[in-house]
Amino acid sequence: MIKLLTNLKVDPAQLPKRIIVCGDPKRAALIASKLTDHRSIGENREYHSYAGTWKGVEVAVVSHGVGSPGAAVCFEELAKGGAQVIIRVGTAGSYQQHITPGSLVISSSVARQDGLTSQLVPAGFPAVADRHVVDALVQAAKNHDADLNVAEGITLTLDVFYNGVLEFPHKLYQKAGVLAVEMENSALFVIAALRGVKAGSILAIDGYADADLLESYNPHTDVMAKAIEAEALIALDAVIQVVV
Repeated sequence: MIKLLTNLKVDPAQLPKRIIVCGDPKRAALIASKLTDHRSIGENREYHSYAGTWKGVEVAVVSHGVGSPGAAVCFEELAKGGAQVIIRVGTAGSYQQHITPGSLVISSSVARQDGLTSQLVPAGFPAVADRHVVDALVQAAKNHDADLNVAEGITLTLDVFYNGVLEFPHKLYQKAGVLAVEMENSALFVIAALRGVKAGSILAIDGYADADLLESYNPHTDVMAKAIEAEALIALDAVIQVVV
């Protein structure tokens, strides 16, 4: 009897070693459609998994949903299933004026303001991308389009999207030079470090992170569609370059 990964409902024997992850199941299907001989290998809740080949190399694409706790379930099971390289293709809000909507950010490390990783590791434990994955993403971005606005640096993982009575720490991290904020990178980088997986992340900027401007927030623009297309192709080129 085949033992499937508990929540992903994937047979580990069908899971390639190199994996692209993203939040949205529809985006996972879109990225997977770029693969040769792509096929569904599992579907449960927000976790939709596909496999195929990219330039002759076996690759999987898996969606992880929104937020660190649910995403962590995905990352843990991918590691358990034999994943060796995971690159997250996501979206984020910019903290810096020169990182405009439609830009791409390659996350080299993460400031951890999520609740999940604080229950896995001590407060001083760093959330750092694998340097080989970062280098592969940087090179793939250069090869893709020299005119792309691509930045590399520190990002922030924050659990909340809509504000309550407490102020978001946006201004603090902006002053510290953090490039952008999203909701899952810290979970990926910490779990990857604990489980011996090489991980990285590339993010498409969908606006400026400002709690007062959420009313006008719109990630469904032509500019964003082009940025997501670009980051997906960059991630696919990068993930096959990392030695496993």
